[in-house]
Amino acid sequence: MPPRCCRYCQQSFQPSKFRPDQSVCSQQDCQSQRRADYHRRKIETDPEYAQVVRDSRKKWREAHPDYHRSYWHNHTAAVERNRQQQRQRDRKRRLQNLVKNNLALDLKHSAAEVWLLGPAAKDLEKNNLASSQFLIFQPFAPAPQARAGS
Repeated sequence: MPPRCCRYCQQSFQPSKFRPDQSVCSQQDCQSQRRADYHRRKIETDPEYAQVVRDSRKKWREAHPDYHRSYWHNHTAAVERNRQQQRQRDRKRRLQNLVKNNLALDLKHSAAEVWLLGPAAKDLEKNNLASSQFLIFQPFAPAPQARAGS
C-alpha cells in the first residue's frame, strides 16, 4: 500500500494492512482528535446517542456537585481567562446588536466620499461597491444631575 498523508498532522504514514481505508496516522494526538471528531459528529447526527451523553453528564454532575466551585477556586488563571473570554463574547454580542440596528445610519443621506488611490484605482473607478470597516461609538447617557431645592 502506498503511504498516505494524515489529515491532522499532515505527516506521511503507512496505513495498516488490516485497515486499508485508514486516513489518520497512529500518533496519540491524531488518534485522540479523530475520536473527538467522531464523538462530536455522532452527537450531531444521532439523537439517541446525544441523549445518552446528556444523561451521562447529568449523572456525573449530580455525583460531583462541588466540582465546579472547587475548580474555579483552585485555578485562578482559568478564572481570569474565562473573564477575558466572557468580555469578548459580551463585546461581540453588543456589536451584533448594533449591526442589526438598521436605524443607526442611513447611507443614502450620508455625506461620505470615497477616494481611490494607487495604480489599481483605474480598474475600480466604475465599481460602486467599496468594502470598508467602521466603528460606531455611542455616548453614555449623561448622569442625572441633582435638582436644587427651591
